[in-house]
Order: sequence, then C-alpha cells, then structure tokens
Amino acid sequence: MVRDAHWKTTMKKTVSCARIFTLEGHDHLDQILQILHDEENITGVTISRGIAGYGDSDSREVHSANLLTLSLELPLIVDFYDESEKVLHAIEVLQQRLNLDHIVSWPAALHSR
Repeated sequence: MVRDAHWKTTMKKTVSCARIFTLEGHDHLDQILQILHDEENITGVTISRGIAGYGDSDSREVHSANLLTLSLELPLIVDFYDESEKVLHAIEVLQQRLNLDHIVSWPAALHSR
C-alpha cells in the first residue's frame, strides 16, 4: 500500500496487459469484444482507432486516412488487462478462434483505490 498526497490509500496489484493490432473492415472487432467480455470476463478493454500505421506483413503497406480517400482499413488497437493467467488464456482463445497474428503482452502494475 502507498499513501498519496491526499492521504488516501492506494493498492498496487500485478496484472498483465495485452494489445491486439488489427484493421477496420475485418470482422474481428465484434468477435474480440464478445470473447473478452462474455466468455473470458476480462476486467478492462479499450479500443482505439489509428490514423495511420503499418505492420509486420510482406507488403508493409501503410494504412492511412486522408480527405481524398477514407480507408476502411485503418488500424485498430484493442488493449485489455486482467490477472496474468486470464490474459494468457484470453490470448490463446483469440489466436485459436480468430487467427490473430499481432498480439503483444507485458506485465504491469494496477494502481487502484
């Protein structure tokens, strides 16, 4: 436990974070959310839309949006966190069921009141 400047007690807990890189226009998003929320009961999930990006593919094509061409293949990032065992299990399920190739994970500290 750590005391902050306002003398409120905060708890520090070890968790794991994971990040999925995918693209809009692919049917993964609803399935990812359904698995993380309904099946795996993951604590927190955030989805962000990128304005540009490229990945580890053979073409290394840059996906971006501009005023002339509004791409339906903009980068999407799905971040989630929970206890390490739950995150690792969720990653296994997502890879098996959705064949997702671009997932990274790391340990983190959750600071909560």
